[in-house]
Amino acid sequence: MTTATCTAFDELATDLRESVLLSSTEQILGWDQETMMPEGGVEYRSRQLALLARLVAERDQTNARGELIAACEEDSNVLADPVRAGIVREARRDYTRACKVPARLVEELTKTASIAQHEWAQSRAANDFKRFQPWLEKLVSLLREKAACLGWDRAHGEPWDALADLYEPGCTAKMVEGVFTPLRGRLQTFVAQLTSATRKPSNAFNEFEIPIEKQEAFCKFVAAKIGFDFSRGRLDRSTHPFCSGSHCNDIRMTTRYATHCLNDGLGSTLHESGHGIYEQGLHFSQVGLPSGQSVSLGIHESQSRMWENQVGRSKAFWMWAQGTFKSELGIEPTRFSLDALYEAANIVEPGLIRVESDEATYNLHIMVRFEIERAILRGDLEVAGIPAEWNRLYRDYLGLTVPDDRRGCMQDIHWSMGSMGYFPTYTLGNLYAAQFFEAAKYAIPDLDAQITRGEFGALKTWLNREIHQHGRQFSPTELVMRVTGKPLSAEPLMRHLEGKLRPLYGM
Repeated sequence: MTTATCTAFDELATDLRESVLLSSTEQILGWDQETMMPEGGVEYRSRQLALLARLVAERDQTNARGELIAACEEDSNVLADPVRAGIVREARRDYTRACKVPARLVEELTKTASIAQHEWAQSRAANDFKRFQPWLEKLVSLLREKAACLGWDRAHGEPWDALADLYEPGCTAKMVEGVFTPLRGRLQTFVAQLTSATRKPSNAFNEFEIPIEKQEAFCKFVAAKIGFDFSRGRLDRSTHPFCSGSHCNDIRMTTRYATHCLNDGLGSTLHESGHGIYEQGLHFSQVGLPSGQSVSLGIHESQSRMWENQVGRSKAFWMWAQGTFKSELGIEPTRFSLDALYEAANIVEPGLIRVESDEATYNLHIMVRFEIERAILRGDLEVAGIPAEWNRLYRDYLGLTVPDDRRGCMQDIHWSMGSMGYFPTYTLGNLYAAQFFEAAKYAIPDLDAQITRGEFGALKTWLNREIHQHGRQFSPTELVMRVTGKPLSAEPLMRHLEGKLRPLYGM
């Protein structure tokens, strides 16, 4: 490699790393706002975050960066190295996109979202959508402007596509619709069969009171056991569970607890730990580069959903967990049978709250949000009409009557963050998770037996090797083919759901 070329690539790497240093600082401030910041700090924090976002946007749009990328693209020695070639390819993709969105718009969106998150929390607590409505209207206006800047296929696409591509490269509304429409029919039929079955699994464990302090200690114990490294991360409480941080050695997770339902806090903790384990599985030497970043939110979600569902709701997991009850929770292992614990983790009952929903109904919640986002961004639905449309779709998709907006359209934080185009990555994550887990069980034939013994290392190592370590070297589509040998399909998810739930419901 020539000195000039080496210098161009090294300069590009340094430039990329410095941008991520700034943006990672923004992430820590965001975590602090959700967990520890006093309420009075909201307005000034919004200005801090907005300034950092503008500085990052300005750095990401410089002509100098474009010139460095171009110099690397012209050198065959750089392109001959698959890792460096991937870094240059993704840097070009990021640069092209960044140049389309004015720094002024990035700054305004960040500032508005910071305040809107606080207003959402206050409005949700008061069950007052009209208080939050002006903030959501402002965010929607800014998001429509952002989508227009990014652009979409005017002949076949729609504004939603421009925002979705930020989270899941190549994702479009038509693609999602093509997956969701047949899946919705299958899930609605399956859920109807389960809820009308004569046999009902026991829900007794979900009604058993356990002090929050004991739950918190137990959840941290489980997170560490499955492989989350607490020397490089932490777990706190927040209204809405999430995982963030500045790099693989500083991961910030949050969860929440319900006194009478251990599965609520445990499921959230397993979920966020899956995100955290992915982030910790990225190479520190690649921090700030595409090779040290997750490939997409759908793939990221596959990791959280796998630990939460394929592992955490399995009979093998509860065989191990039951044996820890005495030492970790002060509960006699005989207080609940293994079947009772397993059944409580797999109750299917259509409910109003997405984050509390079971595996069979979860994706129906996502489909509601997808339909509303599309309509909002196309201009077919005004913000003021969201509650009524939300309530209509919950009747159609889940057969439920929504009693109030707090348990309806105000339950999620995402729109207050300016995150539209995001929600379908949850369902894509469920599809990826089921397909990846089938591949993991093929690669680790005694995986269930290992889990019953509380041995999770082989699965974590497999995920580190097959998924995490690659960063953004492969697209989501390429990664699925590489890991499983097949394109993404809904069949593994349906095999997982039907194979587990039909016996539990006597079907």
